Amino acid sequence: MKKINFKAVLALTTVLLVALLATGCGGQESKQSEQSKDQQGEEKLKVGFVYIGPVDDAGWTAAHEQGRQYLEEQLPYVDASDYVENVPENPSDAERVITQLVEQGNKIIFTTSFGYMDPTINVAKKYPDVTFLHCSGYRTAENVGAYFGRMYQARYLSGLVAGKATKSNIIGYVAAFPIPEVIRGINGFTLGVRKVNPDAKVKVVWTNTWIDAAAAKDAAVALLDAGADVIAQHQDSPGPQQAAEAVGKLGIGYNSDMSKMAPKAVMTSPVWNWGPYYVDTVKAIKEGTFDSTPKYGSLTYWGGLAEGVVGLAPFGPMVSEDTKQLVEQEKQRIIGGEWDVFTGPIKDQKGEIKIPDGQKMSDQELLEMNWFVEGVEGTIK
Repeated sequence: MKKINFKAVLALTTVLLVALLATGCGGQESKQSEQSKDQQGEEKLKVGFVYIGPVDDAGWTAAHEQGRQYLEEQLPYVDASDYVENVPENPSDAERVITQLVEQGNKIIFTTSFGYMDPTINVAKKYPDVTFLHCSGYRTAENVGAYFGRMYQARYLSGLVAGKATKSNIIGYVAAFPIPEVIRGINGFTLGVRKVNPDAKVKVVWTNTWIDAAAAKDAAVALLDAGADVIAQHQDSPGPQQAAEAVGKLGIGYNSDMSKMAPKAVMTSPVWNWGPYYVDTVKAIKEGTFDSTPKYGSLTYWGGLAEGVVGLAPFGPMVSEDTKQLVEQEKQRIIGGEWDVFTGPIKDQKGEIKIPDGQKMSDQELLEMNWFVEGVEGTIK
């Protein structure tokens, strides 16, 4: 498997140039070319990935990396060995890496962080024969789809667990950026907490970073010092869970199962399962049936618990059977389609009705969410 780290791109380019000069234009077909063919000798379909963090972050990027590996396992005609990790979200770096993947022959490219949206659109204009899929953004084009998962559903379920567990009625939430994706998750989580514990509050601290283990851990410590006895997070490292474990408190992880990093703290984690989506999407593109037209607000794809793209990691031993049964009951309500998390009545922080009784928020309203529900302590700034 070919692994490319953004920080090593310049050094790698130099080595390749030297190798080309040494071997000339003729000679044997390279090992890379041999690997790009399937058992029938046909050229494989090359699929590239752009990652915000390292593949071993135990978080967001690790979940996408598991999906990439699943894609290669399930579709033998796919070569998905081109991926670049630790790519900054600034336009110049992101566009350069995405362009590099195109020039390497990748016909499908997944860009897996919100900040890659505009760079993806810009590169896509230059390569109309390549299909691009951007995760969590809201811009599409004829050859650009936007995909995400209804993580707020899994967040809600994890909120039930947290609400049942807290004794201080203060739950800390270490959040990344104040954008709709994160706000929606905080709100979904809080609705779950308050369903089982109306007296509980969810305190939010912003780090303004997706992955900074030290900053995330420091934010969790501040919340613990403020009385929180459960720590939740929208961070790409297990730092907040480790901070909770260090002082004998509990936590809710995120992205992937974080129990290995903090087994005495992590009760469960809302997790991503990108593999089936990647397989279905690549199949559709290969068969000519893929359509990038937005179908869920501004998104081409927005699967949830029913589709299996989001879910909960296994429960820790500290979670009671009663709580597990309640979570399963609520999960089945959502999967069955009879109810969804953001169905009224729901109040905002001021105690005013934001969603009337029986009314359900539209997909676009959810994707543009910029307010907190009752029970959240924090500001959007």
